[in-house]
Parts: sequence; structure tokens; C-alpha cells
Amino acid sequence: MTEAPHQSFNLRLPQGVLALGPMPLIMGILNVTPDSFSDGGDHSGPESALTQTLKMRDQGADIIDVGGESTRPGHEEIGPQQEMDRVLPVIEMLVTSGVRLPISIDTYKAIVADQAVQLGATIINDVHGLQRDPEIADVAATYDLPAIIMHWDMSRDTSKNIIDEVRRYLETSLKIAEDAGIAKDQIVIDPGFGFGKSVTENYTLLRRLPELAALGYPLLIGTSRKRMIGHLLGVDPKDRATGTAATSVLAYERGGHIFRVHDVQPNREALKVAHATLYGAPTGLD
Repeated sequence: MTEAPHQSFNLRLPQGVLALGPMPLIMGILNVTPDSFSDGGDHSGPESALTQTLKMRDQGADIIDVGGESTRPGHEEIGPQQEMDRVLPVIEMLVTSGVRLPISIDTYKAIVADQAVQLGATIINDVHGLQRDPEIADVAATYDLPAIIMHWDMSRDTSKNIIDEVRRYLETSLKIAEDAGIAKDQIVIDPGFGFGKSVTENYTLLRRLPELAALGYPLLIGTSRKRMIGHLLGVDPKDRATGTAATSVLAYERGGHIFRVHDVQPNREALKVAHATLYGAPTGLD
């Protein structure tokens, strides 16, 4: 067997330790938006959001990621109050209903993150890598919560090597995190598949993922239903589960830890097979 690709990490949450390593974790996407690219309006109320969360939990999700602002191409930005009106009732519903999974708040706004944490969110997931509203780093540091920092550089030089550009951007994000006092072992990095990148660049990122794993942080992979799959296969967003599962397996083989997906079951099954291949099948199956 070849050398295992996964470094091991422990993220500290208020409810305990979230172990990252050989066992892949699934982050279920819960968009409570009217305009997300593939599921806008599907789970916009607390009750429907709870139903979807329970479905994802039963299918094997390890984390629920709640987002209230679409980041699809051409999206219209919303203010913090409107975002909080969308996400806070949902987080409160998930917590009071006894959904015993870590809740991640998908936001780049410090005030939204702070209010979500006060209601029970325990991971902060920032698509702008702490660079849009740097005070969000202070929120993560104050509560000593994991921060996911993603690459999304809308002003980058597209003629330059995408791997070098991602590393350069993340170095700035990591400096912001360090200055705010976020512990190094509470940081997860996300290459930002689909965010300001061409289809070719996305597949380059996927192929060369070990170069980002070498930075020494856990990797979150967010390829779910993305254009890189749709344009290749010629299918609509909700028909991209199989393609997503393929990217999840390839990213897992290259060192990925957390897989942020809309379709939990096919990705869970594909990653279970990949884990057995890399690390050995469970005993007692013969």
C-alpha cells in the first residue's frame, strides 16, 4: 500500500473534538436562500431546513453548514440584518430540536458570525478567507472556534499559475488569522473550487491538491454540483451528484478531509469505498 495521504488534526469544538484524518467527514450544505444556484428556495424556512438537516444527518452528514447569502455567479449581496433574519431562526431551530451535529455558519460578515455562534454555531466558514471583513477573525479567536478560510480572489491575475495564486492568497488569510489570535490548529483551508476559476483551473487544483495539503492544514473540498462538473458532463446542477462523488474520491485520495456537499448519501458511499481502498476494509466482511 502506498503512503497514506492524510495528516491528522483535531479541531476543538465546545461539544468536544472533531477528528480529521483518514476518515473523511461530510459537511451537508443547508442553503436558506431564495437564489442559490442549485437549491435556492428549497429550504428557506426553519421547518423545511430542519427536515433537510435530519435527512442529511440520517444519510451520514457529520457537520451542517448553514448559509444565508448566495455566492453563485451574478448573485446580489445582502446586508447583515437580512442574512441574520434568514440564518438565525434556522440555527436556533436546529439547536433546540436536538440535532446533535456541529453547525457551521457560512458567512463573511463578523456580526452574522457572532450572532450565529451565540445561538449555537461552532464553526465559522468564510468564503473570503477573512479578507472581506477581517473582524470575523476576531470572532473566531474570541470563542476559540475553527475557522475555514477559502480562496476567492476576484482581482487576481488569471495569467498566473492557479496553485501559486491560491497559496499567495491563503498566506494573507493565515496572517490575518495569526494577528487576530486564531490558533493554528483551529484553521481549515479551502481551495475555493468554482470561485473565480475556470474549468481548467478547477481540474488543475484537483489534480495538484497535494501541493496545498503540504501547507500543513486540514483541507475542505467544495466541488458539489459546480460548473466544473456541469460543463464537463452537460448536466443540470441537481444531476451532478455522480460527478461530485468522483471529485470527492479524487480529492480524498489527494489529502482532503472534509467534503462539503448537497447530496450526502452518494458522497458518503463513494468515500467509504475510497477509505477502505486506502486504509483497508473493515473486519468481519468476508
